[in-house]
Amino acid sequence: MKKFTDWYQSTALVIGALTLMAVAYYQRRDINSLKEENERIKIEAEMLNGGDIYKVNIVDSMQEVIDSFYAENLINETELNRYEMALELFLQRNPKAAKEYSDIISNETE
Repeated sequence: MKKFTDWYQSTALVIGALTLMAVAYYQRRDINSLKEENERIKIEAEMLNGGDIYKVNIVDSMQEVIDSFYAENLINETELNRYEMALELFLQRNPKAAKEYSDIISNETE
């Protein structure tokens, strides 16, 4: 009987130790994953909030895009104005042909 009790106690002790080791392992793994997620969130928050230099860089890049769009739009607007002025002159010189040209632009090029 004493052998059975000793064996039972030693087996229970081993099982308990293995269980505690498994629990500690999984808790450590969860803690590490939470730490990594916390670091990732901190980095994302810093990127969103950013410092003054980061914000200035964003504003500068946005301003460059706006300037580029303005420059492209200015070129297209100038060309459009030239076509409109040419059509008005064409209407004065040859109304029938200008009307036909206007109809082609309005109806047949869509």
